[in-house]
Amino acid sequence: MATTELDRKLQAQLLGARRLEGDRLMLADAVLLAALDGTRPLTGAERAALQASPLTARRLRVLATERRQASRRERPGWQGSAGMLRAADGGAPLAVLVTDDGAWRLHIVEGQVILQLDAQSALAPQLLRSGQVLRVRDGAGAIVLEGQLDSDGECEGRWPFAEAPSRHFQRHGGAFTVEPAGA
Repeated sequence: MATTELDRKLQAQLLGARRLEGDRLMLADAVLLAALDGTRPLTGAERAALQASPLTARRLRVLATERRQASRRERPGWQGSAGMLRAADGGAPLAVLVTDDGAWRLHIVEGQVILQLDAQSALAPQLLRSGQVLRVRDGAGAIVLEGQLDSDGECEGRWPFAEAPSRHFQRHGGAFTVEPAGA
């Protein structure tokens, strides 16, 4: 079952509301910012410290919010969403990928690629009204799908590569992006 934006907000509120006696910041801002940038992943011990310290988790949330707001001031409007394969290939065909922000699902069914906008997403009203052409790219930048959302918030097309979807995404960094065409 996919997590909706509402589920993520509720979970964040629950984590942010938790208080521990004697809690203190367990990680420096530089470490948290590097993790947000993706320039340095958290170590196992750092992840454990983050999970054990509600104060540190709140600080991470504040830093992420500040970055998001600064980015929006620099580039108003939605600029794109990114996602990655979440688990190792167990041999099963790839069925669905979800962006990190939870706004998009990329379904792959019987040679078809279907991009689906989560109706709960904050992006939904703007993108459904705009009629903007969207593009899905793999981790190497190749176009997987391009088109406009229909009234249900979906866009579909044929799988454009000879290689199976799971193998293709693995070979191209395990990543994908959804972006406005022309971005």
